[in-house]
Amino acid sequence: MRPSLIRSRLRENRIARFICMYYPSSMMPLHAAKAGFDAIWLDTEHNAWDRRELQRMILLHHLANIDCIVRTGSRNKNELYSLLENGASGLIIPFVNTVEDATFLVQATKFPPLGDRGLDGAGVDNDYYLKGTSGYPTDANREIFLIVQIETPQAVANVDAIAGVKGIDGLFIGPGDLSLRLDAPMDFKHPKMAAAEDAVAAAAARHGIAWGRPAGNAEQIAHVAAKGGRIINLGSDFGALLTMIASYGKTINETIEGLPSQPPASQQARVGGY
Repeated sequence: MRPSLIRSRLRENRIARFICMYYPSSMMPLHAAKAGFDAIWLDTEHNAWDRRELQRMILLHHLANIDCIVRTGSRNKNELYSLLENGASGLIIPFVNTVEDATFLVQATKFPPLGDRGLDGAGVDNDYYLKGTSGYPTDANREIFLIVQIETPQAVANVDAIAGVKGIDGLFIGPGDLSLRLDAPMDFKHPKMAAAEDAVAAAAARHGIAWGRPAGNAEQIAHVAAKGGRIINLGSDFGALLTMIASYGKTINETIEGLPSQPPASQQARVGGY
């Protein structure tokens, strides 16, 4: 089984560096690995990915030696552990609000004695059964990473109990959804958001698991790290396009406007070259 970069970083109390992929891009795993990221999360919660597409993309992460974390809203046990069999290093699950939610997810994704995941062993994660399955369940429970998202007041109220479920490896704040539900939309410095973040950080520390959230800049990275956050996402393919296209558009338009005046229309070549 391929060792998880996330696990390796966290065992040394170092920050696991994530970036998000909204849409399939075969070049992104290699570029992200080269840039020093440890993992890409594939956002299948808000974007369309078919099953074969996911299989192919996860394999490209293996070739680049970067962890692939799939964010899925599925609560179908078979679908969840099938993603792991296809080689995903772990899962991010949105809207985990109760101990019951967390317990179900552990049961679905971890092998006994932690959970009740179905055993096959012929998938990518077990190197297609080349060495049998004798150490496979233990290796999978050690390397696979299960992150649950804290995105509602109910989840914040239950966060200590959620963090205490054995087999939960990380808590991840969804700041957009949480701030909306705390009546502080997109105000990540609001006192209610600060209190929620403190509660998540305290629960993670108490139970010896990781926590984190997305960051938008260096200041936010430092802020999360100072509170003990060790799972930090910075950037996405969507964000790159958003800023790059706006920047390129500004450059080309400003440059054109600064060029000498175009020759009169009568002197310009006609369409077709005549």
